[in-house]
Amino acid sequence: MTYQPNPIDTSDIQLEEEVSSLIEIMAKNVHEVWAKERIEQGWSYGEKRDDVNRLHPCLLPYEELPEFEKKFDRNTAIETLKLIKKIGFEIKKR
Repeated sequence: MTYQPNPIDTSDIQLEEEVSSLIEIMAKNVHEVWAKERIEQGWSYGEKRDDVNRLHPCLLPYEELPEFEKKFDRNTAIETLKLIKKIGFEIKKR
């Protein structure tokens, strides 16, 4: 069996300007959650990824990540926000 991802299509969803301010906050948090989990599993920073020795070049503060790595986290945040709207929830600031 070959896995074929089938995410919910959110291409018709537009994010309001005020919601877009969440993107960077969420992206940073996505990275922080990922990094915390890796560190708890015994991983540490290394210039090159090394699964045997548990080294990873992205175990850095979000602000120090290369732009292409931040883009991955931003895309996760964007698609999560769009999915929330797609399935009928509202995002409001208190």
